[in-house]
Amino acid sequence: MPSPLDPFRTRLESLPSSDSLSVDKATARDSVLTKPTGALGRLEELAIWMSGWQGKHPPSCDRPQIIVFAGNHGVCAQGVSAFPQEVTVQMVANFEAGGAAINQLATLFGASFSIHPLNLDNPTEDFTKTSAMSEIECAEALQFGWDAVSGDADILITGEMGIGNTTSAAALATALFGGSGIDWAGPGTGVPASGVQKKAAAIDCALTRHAEILSDPLKVLQHLGGREIAAVAGAIIAARHKNIPVLLDGFVVCAAAAVLFKFNPHALDHCVAAHVSAEPGHKKMLQHLGKEALLSLGMRLGEGSGAALALGIVKGAIAAHNGMASFADAGVSGETGE
Repeated sequence: MPSPLDPFRTRLESLPSSDSLSVDKATARDSVLTKPTGALGRLEELAIWMSGWQGKHPPSCDRPQIIVFAGNHGVCAQGVSAFPQEVTVQMVANFEAGGAAINQLATLFGASFSIHPLNLDNPTEDFTKTSAMSEIECAEALQFGWDAVSGDADILITGEMGIGNTTSAAALATALFGGSGIDWAGPGTGVPASGVQKKAAAIDCALTRHAEILSDPLKVLQHLGGREIAAVAGAIIAARHKNIPVLLDGFVVCAAAAVLFKFNPHALDHCVAAHVSAEPGHKKMLQHLGKEALLSLGMRLGEGSGAALALGIVKGAIAAHNGMASFADAGVSGETGE
């Protein structure tokens, strides 16, 4: 019998590749710029990566899109969060008023910004007792994320807001990469050690309850994820199909990305890890994903803030690649180490 998740399986099975001609053009240009080979380090890699996934040369970073999805989680009934779920609603209002950190960073780097609350008055189910979402609810959230991505964007950042969602993210990580709850649970918004233990216990309970679906990443998302996490995953898939590179934010966003990675190990080739957060599981998760973060600043805010800050690095990479003179243009004889 067909499942509402089947269209997303198809999208993940058939993914566009990086454009090799654009990569070749970017690589050739990089080789003649007035610098020693490799002197700009990862900035050179970023420019070539952007060109390949945008399918054009020169690459651009003129239309960044930042999308934040918000959701509430039934697992909060297990005492896993330091804050009540009303905070999600309050923070959405703050985003809408322009008062959050992500608003300031979006303005600074010239990015469009939108906030999308997903049925906040109806939290997902407590995944220690049943599946967090039905197949239809999960598919709807995936599609919501897909639809939120603009075809005009030249780079995408997804962020999240949801009291309890680090527990959901840690549950996803445990299901996808192994271990027990205590291996992945962290303080999130600031719960004490006793709260981390509650998170770990809820995760272990959930993995026992949902053991029969753990081999299917999309079912793992349905049973252990949240609406905002599914929307993030849908947006990342959409970006791939729309030739838009992605900067991955912190632990929760990377948990959504991990679902895609476990379904198809090439699903995140168009993504760069923007930063490694202070959440203990994030560094380990990036290792599983094979991603090296651009920044390590001890951030743990979520809402896309670390990835938005990394936009400055990407813009620097593009500016250098597109604007530097070649050796021939500058009248410089070959490479120089000076």
